[in-house]
Amino acid sequence: MLIAEDLYLLLTKGTGTQEAPGTQRGTGLTAALVADLVFAGRATLTEEKRPRIHITAPEPIGNPVLDFGLARLAEKNGKRLDQLVTWSKLDPEGIVVESLVAQGVLAYGERTFLGMGKPRTPEVDPGPERQLRDRLAAVLAGAAPASPADATLLSILQGLGVARKVLAVESGDLRARDLKARIEQIVEHSPTGEAVDRAIQAMNAAFMAAAMVPIMAAGGGAAAAGG
Repeated sequence: MLIAEDLYLLLTKGTGTQEAPGTQRGTGLTAALVADLVFAGRATLTEEKRPRIHITAPEPIGNPVLDFGLARLAEKNGKRLDQLVTWSKLDPEGIVVESLVAQGVLAYGERTFLGMGKPRTPEVDPGPERQLRDRLAAVLAGAAPASPADATLLSILQGLGVARKVLAVESGDLRARDLKARIEQIVEHSPTGEAVDRAIQAMNAAFMAAAMVPIMAAGGGAAAAGG
């Protein structure tokens, strides 16, 4: 499975609703899609402090999720990663769900918010998520090496600020700060390669910037109200 597909499963309950309400799931999925394209050799990041993404080959791959990303990025080739992570048109949630439904992992359920929200996506086959969680538990415990995809997933969850909640069982007795340190250690020692390692670092910086936007907006509103 793609990193974006694994991330969707981790951020979604078995009943089909969001695991941690309020999570910037779209931002996380977008970052995961970028990482998938880097792993597929279809995207590279420049070595600037605020790196830009370049598509190395725009031709379709044959995977609907990756092809979605390639098509969207064609019009943004050369843009900075921190701008793209929050670009709503690059959010692959819809196509990721379609892919997981086609694979028989999820199904479309009733809509949330009294029938006016997004369809729930309950699990039909819990096996893939169970295997994923078992693998991450082994990685966190030091019982298995982290693959580049594992390190990327953990880094994105940490960047979204939901690692402890989403991996409550898999992280065992680790407290939030200890889990953060463990994930940093895993990412540091994972053989992701220079390009992917740079992508992970850039995405974490982009997450921090994205997280500050609503805080700054709220602060500005409060100041205006106070004035």
